[in-house]
Amino acid sequence: MNATMKSKSRRPLWATLPVLAVCLAILTPYPGYAEQPPPPCHPNPNAAADMATVASRGDVAFLPTPLKNRLVQLAGRPHTFLPQQAYAEAPNPSQLFQYYLLDTHGFEPNVFTSVIPGVNDTAMKTATGSNCGLPAVAAVRLVVEPKPGLPTDPNDPGAFIDIFTDISGLFVINNESGWYEGWMIHDLTVPPVAPPRPDGHAQFGTITAADAAKLAAMGSGHNVPGNIFTVDGNPLRFPSESDHFPTIQTNVVPIQLSMGAYNCLQQTDCHAYWEFNYTTNWVHPLYELPFTGGFPDKFGAAPDAFEDGEIGALQSIVPGSGPAGVKNKANVYGDNPNRPRDPDLFDADIDSQREFRQRFIPSGLAREILLDVYARPVSFEPRTKNLSERLFKAYAAEVARVDQNGDGVISASEGDIDTATDGFADNTRLFLPATVYNRFAVTREINDGLLAPRFAPSQRGWVLQGPRVLVSPVAPASEGRDADDR
Repeated sequence: MNATMKSKSRRPLWATLPVLAVCLAILTPYPGYAEQPPPPCHPNPNAAADMATVASRGDVAFLPTPLKNRLVQLAGRPHTFLPQQAYAEAPNPSQLFQYYLLDTHGFEPNVFTSVIPGVNDTAMKTATGSNCGLPAVAAVRLVVEPKPGLPTDPNDPGAFIDIFTDISGLFVINNESGWYEGWMIHDLTVPPVAPPRPDGHAQFGTITAADAAKLAAMGSGHNVPGNIFTVDGNPLRFPSESDHFPTIQTNVVPIQLSMGAYNCLQQTDCHAYWEFNYTTNWVHPLYELPFTGGFPDKFGAAPDAFEDGEIGALQSIVPGSGPAGVKNKANVYGDNPNRPRDPDLFDADIDSQREFRQRFIPSGLAREILLDVYARPVSFEPRTKNLSERLFKAYAAEVARVDQNGDGVISASEGDIDTATDGFADNTRLFLPATVYNRFAVTREINDGLLAPRFAPSQRGWVLQGPRVLVSPVAPASEGRDADDR
């Protein structure tokens, strides 16, 4: 056999990974034991086999040890389904670059995660507490699809990324069409300083020197370019179990990207899949925030929407740019029975067949709006001090820069990554890369008509959370091939 024939007959490394995975799983058994519920709940009788199956799968075998251990832990517990298998959507395996391990710690206990005397100490459990008190835990995997012709760097907003969420320990939600919802969270960061636009407003993604001076004078001077912004100018204070709503809260400003709605199964396991790319990396209309119950009207004040009777007082069912912007007619922008609104209808050969009634906005545009609200005290509406008013004005102003037909909506065509808007050659700037979402949370939602997280930006609706873990170098994280590589 000549050298050329030998070269052709060799299987590439990625093709041998499933075989190697099986060998490694046999030689290196999982270090722990199956985690089972105490009596009178019933254990998983197939725990050992389930754990071995997951540990040896090609999409799991080469993952970082903490993530692999969590997936094997989920397999050993009682479950309806094993953790999801990640299938490749390209000739080569998908590559893990980031993950989150979630639990019920790191935020103030609430009625969904804890027993609170006098509130729910005699009540049935409806979220956590299943399997006789087995703690709720989860794993979230982010893998980039190495599709031909597309970016493979997850820092590139044009990359196509698969997100797999596997949870153990949450009860099914039965009533009022409730659901669980995952959220990737980016905390607002103080941007660099640059000269203003001709109208005095800061350029996209920057603050002016006057803004920077004002921010530096806040609190202890924490708010300098490159730092995560804090509303009081003091050092970072992420959500904590010692928080006390509404007076003691985190001082960061989150941008929360929905992973979609899902429910849990008979054995209290939940499994969700979501695709992250420029057609999905869009955020709820921020002007809903003052009506969720977790947003204050003034800097440093406690949220009071519930006390003021403002919960749900404004909604975004008919898309537009909010109270200070364009308000559209329901018989044009509402959900038309003859052409149902479909936010997933992003691409078409004819632009008129693409969705034009989006309620969401690109994630980077959401960041720009919140920079106006919090980080541009001089260059944006310096006389407007009320947070809600600043938010409404910023939303209308920033949407108008991208909105090309003046309807207050960022349509699929206008928000496409290749579209030129606001003097830029394309819209790449409008999308936050997956790698800057530094936290992840799961909320327990009800059908309140709002797209914003329940009680956002507070943690009163949270059931799970965890920090980002970056993976370098990336790890092969798929086995087999998806039937449809779309």
